[in-house]
Amino acid sequence: MLYHLLPRLEDLHIVFNLFNYLTVRSAGAMATGLVITLLLGGRVIAWLKRHRIVDVPRNQLDAKEPNGHKANMGGLLIVGVVTITTLMWAELTNAYTVIALVVMLWMGALGFLDDYLKVVRGSPRGLVQRYKWAGSIFLGLALGAYLVLWGPDSPVGPTTTNLPLFDEWQLVLTPPAYLLWVTLVLNAATHAVNMTDGLDGLAPGLVAIAVATFGVFAYVIGRVDTSAYLGLLYLPGAGELAVFAAAITGTVLGFLWFNAQPAKVIMGDTGSLGLGGAIGAIAVLLKAELLLVAVGGVFVVEAASVIIQTRYFKYTKWRYGEGRRVFRCAPVHHHFQMMGWKNEQVVVRFWILGILCAMVGFATLKLR
Repeated sequence: MLYHLLPRLEDLHIVFNLFNYLTVRSAGAMATGLVITLLLGGRVIAWLKRHRIVDVPRNQLDAKEPNGHKANMGGLLIVGVVTITTLMWAELTNAYTVIALVVMLWMGALGFLDDYLKVVRGSPRGLVQRYKWAGSIFLGLALGAYLVLWGPDSPVGPTTTNLPLFDEWQLVLTPPAYLLWVTLVLNAATHAVNMTDGLDGLAPGLVAIAVATFGVFAYVIGRVDTSAYLGLLYLPGAGELAVFAAAITGTVLGFLWFNAQPAKVIMGDTGSLGLGGAIGAIAVLLKAELLLVAVGGVFVVEAASVIIQTRYFKYTKWRYGEGRRVFRCAPVHHHFQMMGWKNEQVVVRFWILGILCAMVGFATLKLR
């Protein structure tokens, strides 16, 4: 909104021209998201607790946490503030911005239904798993179809994606394969973030690191000079995703103020699915899906630990008559927790690994 209104006043003062610059609006979005979240966080937490929207420990591992019941559905604060901040600072006619925002809101709505059924209606299962997957798969197929038919203009075909480490090679898929590819990436990112959200501060911190990294890539890819110099695909208009990424980063950092151990609020599926969808959408729109494996390496390991544990347990139960485990508990952050690591140790060490993964992502630029 500010991008469309304030630059028109540059005749009154040159300062209004600053709102044309992507860097200024990205910084403004990050600061706005942070400040609004800090100002509203306490009120939102009090409202949630007043209406008994709290998280009840479901197992002994959770029950050991010192602060008992925490306000649930804090993801409403995250999704709401990100939406408001993006509408304030981004170019609202930009297709990249609109698509990423719609994906986040859709996945956040799925998460809200799950949280609402669990916390408010008291249903232990929440939203039936197959309905949750159906909603996310439908979104992936719809996003892929939209990008193939009406996606933003780019110098390469809509079904082309960039390959890390190679500046002249791209992966070109057929339209049907591309639909499946987008669906896979979006669902993998969404549910990986959801699986990681198990300790106070863990998922929000890792999301801030990953999204900020993709924000830098968005800025670079959206500029014809820097994208050419670094051997990246140039995508006109993609730089606006830097504003969206900055809004998420600032908001999540503000949320960490209340979510740090011991947390007063957790984001629930509303936040984890919404943020996971946003990360997946940014990666797809930047044609950097394979880079997501490096930048989101911790999320990949968390999801892989669940898959390995589940598959191995089923196999050994079929093979030997009793299920066996690879990890003490999955996702893997609970494995280290059960080994004796304190919650804070797990969270901070995983943040460090997340930063290392981000550095690996940036290193791919140099290796080109």
